Order: sequence, then structure tokens, then C-alpha cells
Amino acid sequence: MKIMFYLLLLSVLLNTGSNLFAQDVQTIQPNVDSSTEIVQAENAHSLPDPIMVLPFVVLLIMIATGPIFYHHFWEKNYPKIAVLLGTITVVYYLLYLHDTHSLLHTAAEYFSFIALLASLFFASGGIMIKVDRKATPMFNVAILLFGAVIANLIGTTGASMLLIRPFLKINQDRAKPYLIVFFIFVVSNIGGALTPIGDPPLFLGFLRGVDFFWFVENIWHIWLPTVILILIIFYFIDSRNKSVESDREYTGKFEFKGAKNLIYLAIILLAVFIDPNVMSWVPNLSPSPIGLREIIQFTIVLLAYKTADREILRYNEFDVEPIREVAFLFVGIFATMIPALQLIAHEANLLGDKLTPGLFYWSTGLLSGVLDNAPTYLNFLSAALGKFGLNVNDISDVKEFQNAHALYLQAISVAAVFFGAMTYIGNGPNFMVKSIVERAGIRMPSFFTYIVKYSLPILIPVFIIVWAVFYL
Repeated sequence: MKIMFYLLLLSVLLNTGSNLFAQDVQTIQPNVDSSTEIVQAENAHSLPDPIMVLPFVVLLIMIATGPIFYHHFWEKNYPKIAVLLGTITVVYYLLYLHDTHSLLHTAAEYFSFIALLASLFFASGGIMIKVDRKATPMFNVAILLFGAVIANLIGTTGASMLLIRPFLKINQDRAKPYLIVFFIFVVSNIGGALTPIGDPPLFLGFLRGVDFFWFVENIWHIWLPTVILILIIFYFIDSRNKSVESDREYTGKFEFKGAKNLIYLAIILLAVFIDPNVMSWVPNLSPSPIGLREIIQFTIVLLAYKTADREILRYNEFDVEPIREVAFLFVGIFATMIPALQLIAHEANLLGDKLTPGLFYWSTGLLSGVLDNAPTYLNFLSAALGKFGLNVNDISDVKEFQNAHALYLQAISVAAVFFGAMTYIGNGPNFMVKSIVERAGIRMPSFFTYIVKYSLPILIPVFIIVWAVFYL
């Protein structure tokens, strides 16, 4: 109940602000993940003071250090800390900048984000996948590859929520953190680079006018060797992990229960496209940050939980704490990152004419690792179009850009999706997978350990190869 109170409080704050400054609201298209409008609204609003990036930095530092150095305090108070730091930014924008435009767009992005994650979390929680087979490095590779493929059909979030529990069950006698880290690398991020359904940044590109099949046509030849290379690395690491000796005999049987939840998953994914920018009949619920899409997905949350088979929930060790943790932490992240995104967007547009595809690749990628990769993608997409005198809000301009300057669009798209795996906060499913696994009793690496032990030595060399082959 506390989480709903805080979300309601944020919504009330934003809607109150929208009434105080109604002139801003008239220019807003709600329920659209469109951070680039923030850039275009700079004539109406001043850029934030750089010091306002501090709440975001403080929150990141506390996310990184809290579970290690002051675990009990953090576990008890992280909701209050996230909301407090977010409120500082919201109040600054309301009372000092008089900018509700940015806040309302961020609220729409947040509710769209949490509605999708929560609905997929509850729908997948009612599905039981049981594979009675011994875990081997090659079998684990097959699971990760399967997850990478279906991530393009049900999204990285959907694939992650569907497979993480059976992946844990299969490896229960040899479960170690690296298994989950590679799961995050492949299933929760890199796998979803081929369709707009796969990862939120690409869906935003689709909303702007990029053809649905453009991504698979222009990225598959980067996606495939990247996935294979990471799976090869995983195979050699996993080959050194020996299972606990057991006399247990495996039947090789596959069991699936909770088929009705597949209908819920289908509704959730179809609802993603229920957007005023895609379908003209979809009502515009301005100035509410929640649209028809989010209403449908939140409804699925209730239905999936109420109709779930309790036996399946017990088998999956289903717990609402992972989605609660993600909801609270990301409400703080979304709010506090507004100044950082605006300042980055401003600089990116100023320097757009100096940025090559390689520079777009690294700038989009590295920032996607520490900021939400969806608005980061849009900011650099806007800058790339501006480099050629094109407008990200003009569908014909986006079509021209994807055809005449495909290398730029490819670099930005690949980077936003791939680099989302660099940290727990680079992409929504990362933190949720971490939380689910920790609730199952597996101690995951800390924020900094994840980066130092896995991202830097494994991902960065792979991403350097991608850059050297395609963008150097």
C-alpha cells in the first residue's frame, strides 16, 4: 500500500503543477516516451543548474554502497531515500524553473515503464516451466540463446521474467553470480536488439517513424556475432563450474503450467502499441501521466495475481518485493535524472555536427549504462538528425535519416541496447533479475563489483571489437 501512496503522491504533485502552469500542458502529448521534447522546450524553460545533478549522483552512490556498508539501514529506508531525492528535483522544477513540461513527460515515461515491468512480472510469475535435466555449460548456452531470440518477440523484460526462475532451478546445485550476470548480459539486454518490441529504446525509434523491420535488417549482422562471442566466453567460464555430486536421475521431461498467463502476456505486448502516436483512435488522456496503455497493463497486474495458481506461485517462490524495489528505486532515478538528461541533450545537440558514428556509439552507450537507455537513445537520436538538418518529430525526416544515414541510426540503436547491460540500472529488467535472484538466496555482486568484475573485463572488450569492426 505504501508504494501506491508514493506513486499517487508523485502523480498529484505533477498534476498540481500542470494546473499551476497550464500553458505548458497545452503543448504536451502524454503517454509518449519522448525526452526529446525537453530539448525543444528549452526556449520556454531555462536549463537546470548543473548542481541539480547531485541528487541523481547521491542516489546512484547509495544504490551502489547501501547493500554493502549499511545494509539494514538501506533495506529499511531505500523507499524514503528514493522518494526524498526525487522530490527535491520535482520541487526545483515546479517552484524554481516553473517547468512542468519535463516533469509530466518523465511521469508518463515512469508509469509506462513500471506498468510494463509490473504486468510482465505478475503475468510471468503465474507460469511454471520445469525442466528435469542436469545443468551443463552447453545446455545453459542453449537457454541463454533461446532467451536472446525470444527477447525480440516478448521483450527483454518478458524473456527475463519468463526464464530467470527456471534458469535458477536448473542450476540450483551450481548457482553462482556469474550465471545471473551473463543472463542479464544476453537475455535482459543484448538479445533484444532486433525488433522494437525487444527493448524500449528501439520502440521509441519505431514511434518516431523507424520502420519496424529496419532493426533486424540493419543490426542482425552485429547482434549475431556479439551474442555468439559472449556465449563463447560464458561457455568457458561455466565449464569450470562443477555441479555438486548427486545420485539424482534426470528424466529430461519438460513441464509447462499456467497457459492462461500467455494470454495475459499477449495482451501486455499488444497494449504496448496502444499509443496516440501509433493509433489515431487511442484517446489522449492529458494531462494525466497514465494513458490507456498503462490502464490495461495495470489491470493485467490485478488479474494475473488474482487468478494465479497458488501452487505455481509457491513453486516459483513468487514474492512482490522485487517489483516493489524496482518501483521505488526507479521513481527516484527517473525524477533525479531529469537535469542530467537535459544537460546531456543540450550538449549533444550543440556538438552534433562534430559527432561521428563511432562517437555516437560510445556517447550513447556509456550514458545508457548509467542513465535509463530509452531517453538517452532519444536525445542522441535527436542530435544525430539535427546534424543533418532533420527533425526527430517529423516522420518523413526520420524515414529519410534511416535510409540516408543508416550507420548513425545503427550506432545509436546498438549502443543503447548493448550498453544497457553495463550496470544494474542501465535497463529495467537488470535490477528486477538481481532482486529476484537475491530473494532466492544467491548473493549478487554489488553495483561496483558488477562493473569492475564483469562489465569492464567482459563487455567493454566485446564492445570495442564492435566499434573497431563497424564504426572505426
